[in-house]
Amino acid sequence: MSKFKATHKGARISAQKVRLLANLVRGMYADEALDALKFQPQRGARMLEKVIKSAVGNATDPDQNAGRPHRIEELVLTDVTIDGGPMFKRIRPRARGTAFMIKKRSSHINVGLTPIDEI
Repeated sequence: MSKFKATHKGARISAQKVRLLANLVRGMYADEALDALKFQPQRGARMLEKVIKSAVGNATDPDQNAGRPHRIEELVLTDVTIDGGPMFKRIRPRARGTAFMIKKRSSHINVGLTPIDEI
């Protein structure tokens, strides 16, 4: 059960593309995960990086933690899930009057952080 969470709903990228990066950083410390994603060339790495920074901001904010903010070095990414979101459906004309469906996929990026002393 993660203590601090952040989400990006409706990210305009396929969930399959971001899941590869989520598998890379799951279980890492938050600062190590941000360093690892910084050097990844994929567009989904930027999106995942922003969500992790948001979760770290929630954890380091003293107003949300009853006056005891956590340091980024002691936070671990425990829940990193990428779920499929709604799809934009478009029609592509094809030969002989037929049509093919084009699905422009989106995803929901969820990140959960837990302090190392609570694992």
